[in-house]
Amino acid sequence: MAFNKIPMKITVKRAIIGLSLLAGLASCDVNRLPETNISDDSFWTSESDIKTANNYLYTFLPGFTVPNQGNITEDIWSDDAFGLASNTVSDGSRLAPATASGDYNTPYTLIRAANNVLEKAPRAAVTPSILDRYLAEARFFRAWAYFGLVQKYGSVPLILKTLDESSPELRQPAAPRETIIDQVYSDLDFAIANLPTIASLGNADYGRISKTAAQAFKARVALFEGTFAKFHSKGDATKHLTLALAASKAVIDSKEHALFGNYFDLFQLAGEGRQNKENIIVKQYGVSNTERVLTHAYYRSSLETGSVNPTKALADSYLMKDGLPITKSPLWTLPDSSHKVFRNRDVRMSATFMKRGDAMMTTKPIFDIANLVFNKTGYMFRKFANVDDWNTQASTIDRPLLRYAEVLLTFAEATYELNNAITDAELDISINLLRERGQIAKLTNAFAKANGLDLREEIRRERRVELAQEGFRYWDIIRWKTAETELVKPVLGNFYFKGEFAAATVNLTPDNIILVQAASFRKFDPAKDYLWPLPINEIALNPELDQNPGW
Repeated sequence: MAFNKIPMKITVKRAIIGLSLLAGLASCDVNRLPETNISDDSFWTSESDIKTANNYLYTFLPGFTVPNQGNITEDIWSDDAFGLASNTVSDGSRLAPATASGDYNTPYTLIRAANNVLEKAPRAAVTPSILDRYLAEARFFRAWAYFGLVQKYGSVPLILKTLDESSPELRQPAAPRETIIDQVYSDLDFAIANLPTIASLGNADYGRISKTAAQAFKARVALFEGTFAKFHSKGDATKHLTLALAASKAVIDSKEHALFGNYFDLFQLAGEGRQNKENIIVKQYGVSNTERVLTHAYYRSSLETGSVNPTKALADSYLMKDGLPITKSPLWTLPDSSHKVFRNRDVRMSATFMKRGDAMMTTKPIFDIANLVFNKTGYMFRKFANVDDWNTQASTIDRPLLRYAEVLLTFAEATYELNNAITDAELDISINLLRERGQIAKLTNAFAKANGLDLREEIRRERRVELAQEGFRYWDIIRWKTAETELVKPVLGNFYFKGEFAAATVNLTPDNIILVQAASFRKFDPAKDYLWPLPINEIALNPELDQNPGW
């Protein structure tokens, strides 16, 4: 992972060579292999060695390519997006996997690498404060990995040291969810106490995990757990929501971050680097095709070719300029052409969806209408779309993984869920800042009451549109326990006007809306689908490991 662009490229290469044996490990099988030469005392001797080892941890930050699925994001698991065909997660047809994939393996590979650093870094001849800074990075990444596992599987084995073939921990049962999350909090609290601020990291270490990154991630974890506990009636919701509120407020009070001025540019090269104070954690690719560490082809291989397309459900979530939903606003009229759905809407919709007149690609410089052969919904995503990237198929646009906007949304939601209310002052320091950027009217308690709006739903709506196409929606409907309602609905697309779209086979509703997948082909079993199935081979390897209910 690049932190200082080209110089870090050399460092990362050294890290990957030095830790190649670690890089090749996979799954819980990683915990079944003996130690390698990485434990040699000749390596763990200096700050440079620890930093090099930690650089390997940064390679696990997720990029635009999801393992085993090509360039497809988590959005297609939700009701926000649809690909070229249905997927087994969102339509409820998946089975328990026979063998572990990256969903299960990769977090444990990262956990082992983090545990390795925590055990061996203390051998280096460095001051306690320097050591703690790098131990804090390792503990942050261990927390990152375990939270990803808990989101999917709930309870999993909790491994806090490197293991060998004879380690009894290889056959221990899964730890309770609450125990794992308490360990995540412990790791993040250590990280918060020992990591530098993003300002003190400076340009030289831009991209490394900062104090506010650990605070913001703690807020994410605590909001997920708090709302999961509240709406699934499992666990101590107040405990987690209180932590989410405190952690998000700490980031706000730090004054280290601010919203970026232009929402579309936030997801272009213009939004990269320290000048953008909104990005808190990013997966870095580089600054140009000549100064890069990694590249991706997310635009040409995913957006253009239809691997991920926005749905009508997402489109309808965007408010009109007056701050009202399309079901209530006098500004909304049924369109007589497909592109008129963008009239008088939140500008974030135009930044997220391709619309007539947008720059598209070399062979079609200006967008007019989606190609239904690829873009099944009649909509096309626009975030991260860049004509130069289409040409080179080697984009260096970074992927934001945690933005200040999310922190503001977490503050608002945690406040409301704790108190069943939120003040106008609290709205003003959180989601009204996002609505101002979207150029829509403010949300106040009086406005909500006068227009029959539910504040919880408006806060959730704001989260949906602000973070659209960034992989959040699926996990949100899981924690809110609304997946059983949303994922069984038909998948709909844009309004269809035959004179606009090229010839294609298309199903329509009686209202002239593209029907992508009928409700009869979608199901969600609330008795089992809120947790993912554990891989069958992992249960065979560890008889103490129980399959999740219903699988």
